Amino acid sequence: MDKIYIRDILLRCIIGINEEERYEKQDVVINVTLHVDLSKAGRTDNFADTVDYKAVKKRIVRLVESSNYYLIEALAEAIARECLDVDVRIEKVDVLVEKPAALRFARTVGVEITRERN
Repeated sequence: MDKIYIRDILLRCIIGINEEERYEKQDVVINVTLHVDLSKAGRTDNFADTVDYKAVKKRIVRLVESSNYYLIEALAEAIARECLDVDVRIEKVDVLVEKPAALRFARTVGVEITRERN
């Protein structure tokens, strides 16, 4: 399966279980991999034959910036669902959500999930 990568989307949102995390937006870094058959687009060089990854990115930004999750696991799940809803040609999505500085002495903490179209 072919892949489209969207890397290092840096956004801010309410995320976390601690009281102070419920009031101030924090940084999250999002990476998505869209599993798509790109063979037709490769042959035709036609935009209509591929997934509009700008539209995917816009929907991720809108979702995350307005989100209010306790767990990065839940945020990752919501992002995966959103990606699969953008275009039926997206067969599978890998989502990595990282929360920099969540743990002392660690650069980042992250959750990576894979979801497939049912």
